[in-house]
Amino acid sequence: MSASSRRALILIDVQNEYVTGNLPIEYPDVRLSLRNIARAAQAAVAAQIPIIVVQNSAPVTAPLFAKGTPGWALHPVVAGLPAAHSIEKSLPSAFTGTDLAAWLTGQDIGILTVAGYMTHNCVDSTIKHALHDGWQVEHLYDATGSVSYANQVGTVSAEAIHRAFSVVLQSRFAAVLTTDAWIEALTSGAPPQRDSIFASNQRARLSLPPLGG
Repeated sequence: MSASSRRALILIDVQNEYVTGNLPIEYPDVRLSLRNIARAAQAAVAAQIPIIVVQNSAPVTAPLFAKGTPGWALHPVVAGLPAAHSIEKSLPSAFTGTDLAAWLTGQDIGILTVAGYMTHNCVDSTIKHALHDGWQVEHLYDATGSVSYANQVGTVSAEAIHRAFSVVLQSRFAAVLTTDAWIEALTSGAPPQRDSIFASNQRARLSLPPLGG
């Protein structure tokens, strides 16, 4: 990777499956996140930040993202973008089994801004993979989203998943910010606020009542 301050905007799996298909985003409202994805892309084009469009593909027999189906297709918000690079993946991280790392290195990209779906799955995996390989990462909190889950471990709402993953990402893995704040930072040049596990934990501990209290 590069120590360059040059950014790329990575839009992960902005596909119909999450909007009109079998896995609709529940929180935040998908209409809001799509608007913010469009705004981030527009700001990136204006700032000459390259856009990378990532598309998840599954076998034709899969219940989700079966290649060639309407749900697999890119949503119109990203389908017509002037993407500098496009990637097709089959695993959560956009780096695994793709040429993403090589392309970013070849373009001297040092900062990755990540948006798209889902917060807790492909977005989270890509952000952590990027950090492990040495890139600085930014995450647009309101330009992504989650779904709810229920299994043998328990039930969790989409809002709880989205918030929890975003808080954890801010604690170590990325600078988490709104699309408005990111666009403003592009203009001002001010670096986004980053945090640490220790500081995040200390704030939480100080806000809790003592045991037995």
